[in-house]
Amino acid sequence: MTTSEIAAYLRIKERKIYDLVASNRIPCTRVTGKLLFPKPLIDLWIASETEGGGLERTERRPPIVAGSHDPLLDWALRQADAGLATLFDGSLNGLRLFLEGQALFCGLHVPDASAEDPLGSTANRYLFGAGGEAGGAAARVVLVEWARRSQGLILPKGNPKNIQSLQDLAQQGALLRPRQPQAGSRVLLETLIMKANMKPGSVQMDKTVARSEMEAATAIADGEVDAAFGIAAVAKRFDLDFVPLATERYDLAIDRRDYFEKPFQALLAVTRSSQFAEQAERLTGYDISGLGQVMFNG
Repeated sequence: MTTSEIAAYLRIKERKIYDLVASNRIPCTRVTGKLLFPKPLIDLWIASETEGGGLERTERRPPIVAGSHDPLLDWALRQADAGLATLFDGSLNGLRLFLEGQALFCGLHVPDASAEDPLGSTANRYLFGAGGEAGGAAARVVLVEWARRSQGLILPKGNPKNIQSLQDLAQQGALLRPRQPQAGSRVLLETLIMKANMKPGSVQMDKTVARSEMEAATAIADGEVDAAFGIAAVAKRFDLDFVPLATERYDLAIDRRDYFEKPFQALLAVTRSSQFAEQAERLTGYDISGLGQVMFNG
């Protein structure tokens, strides 16, 4: 929306809009010197200023980012220098910490196994609906797209067993180092196995569980197992082979008010830099064209 359109939308004078922009109190962007106001962010900003009608916070959340580890997010947090610590231990563990008020926001990549397309628009969002993991505690939650990531099989360099699919993995009896049940990668792997009409247990999983994709990739690099399931960026970092099987959406869940606070805005500022785009390309397996899109607004 333009300045005149946003003034009419909010039913205030244009002069007040310029005052809000000058004090950085309203989301906007400049295109060739012209102020523009993205309507989804304006609606989110309005909701964040609304009192009542939701779960009100009495205490500030600790400056902790929880959930699933993402190399691009990890890099951007360091660049933002916003005083945020990380506690990456899987999507569902991160969601639990966030809902308990023990994290400022969390990263999620959890497919909707009940949907025809598990990685479609309902992925991650279903967690905050009726019967979802959030259990109805999503009144103030905003889900923002971070990136689309390539997920697949991480294999030894050279792919000595010539594994190209989950079926190959099962037929050759290859040993896979699994993630913990609360990890989005574990949920996605089991969903893909189910969608491929493969028998439960057809993929041989190691008894040792990797708490992160980095741990899983290390197990392959050290020759402990034949495969792991994770993102392309981790395979590249360890100079391992990678067979893509799916493209998933990684989202950030945050309280509406915290979205507009300095720590999260500092992170978003990093994403608008040329260095961020270069880093995403360097890491491999990222599509950041939808970054910032609001996927859910409780």
